[in-house]
Amino acid sequence: MMKGTESADILIRKTGRAGHITLNRPDALNALTADMSVAIEAALDDWRADASVELIILDAAGPKAFCAGGDIADLYAQGTAGEYGFGHAFWKQEYRLNLKIATFPKPVVVFMQGFTMGGGVGLAGHASHRIVGESSKIAMPECGIGLIPDVGGSFILARAPGQVGVYLGLTGTRMEAEDAIYATFADHFVPEADWDRLKSALAENANVADITDMAQPARGGVLYQNQSEIDALFAGQTPAEIQNTLAASETEFAQSAAKKLGKGAPLALACALATIRAGREGDLSDALAREYRFSYRSQDQGDFIEGIRAQIIDRDFTPKWRHATLDVPLDDVNSMLADLGPHEWTATGDAA
Repeated sequence: MMKGTESADILIRKTGRAGHITLNRPDALNALTADMSVAIEAALDDWRADASVELIILDAAGPKAFCAGGDIADLYAQGTAGEYGFGHAFWKQEYRLNLKIATFPKPVVVFMQGFTMGGGVGLAGHASHRIVGESSKIAMPECGIGLIPDVGGSFILARAPGQVGVYLGLTGTRMEAEDAIYATFADHFVPEADWDRLKSALAENANVADITDMAQPARGGVLYQNQSEIDALFAGQTPAEIQNTLAASETEFAQSAAKKLGKGAPLALACALATIRAGREGDLSDALAREYRFSYRSQDQGDFIEGIRAQIIDRDFTPKWRHATLDVPLDDVNSMLADLGPHEWTATGDAA
């Protein structure tokens, strides 16, 4: 191992021919802080032109999670104080990192054990080689806290088969390994007992063919088995229409989906549906710009602060959303997703 950067929260070093980044907050399910995000971006920038680094390994400490999402404690504290600029800067930099991972000129191999959600998907979902195992549980549950699937999540959801992405984005349903591969959130199933051996081989050989040599076929999961029903249930043009379709169905799958849908913030659900459908056109950068418009406004014009209060801070699980029903006026959706003018997100801009 070559000399690297180590802190309490993240380990950054060179191992053989690989640049190796390890999220190191297992007690916090490796939740991503602003400082960790900045450190990862700096490492990628350093390694882009470093000929001694031929491949990137991105993994995490502990068995419970690769990364359960962004660390929102600071976002909540700053937002409740009316200091919205912290969130603006956090999301702007995080989304820039997401795009850098997606466009990095060298292979980026990520290992997703346990929970990978929200900001964790932003790190893992855009890597070139995404590995899951027996414990993997992947989700985009943002609507439940008044946000939308962001960090490029709308772009990945838009590429899932049929209406699967709409289903996953609006319900926050967790995917196991085979479902994550089917929904385009992952590429390879490798038994977790083989991960250390695979990492060592990648560091020694910098040959991604080692991944396919160890990968095993992923069996058809829940999403594959329910594809036709998902397509029928989630084809509606609005969350309210989808809700009505679910209510009219007596299947166990529909009833479960309806309960999950009912936990989301109506405004977030409506905007999530719009961004997922819009994500079927354009590229990742376009999707991130759309997501940023919502995130930018989420603290003072959306339900983000209330969602965090109800689900994480007070844990009373009775959020008082801005809209009482899923009949969200189209004007409200358009207002949340409107162009931000000088505050628009760009891949290189730093202004918030």
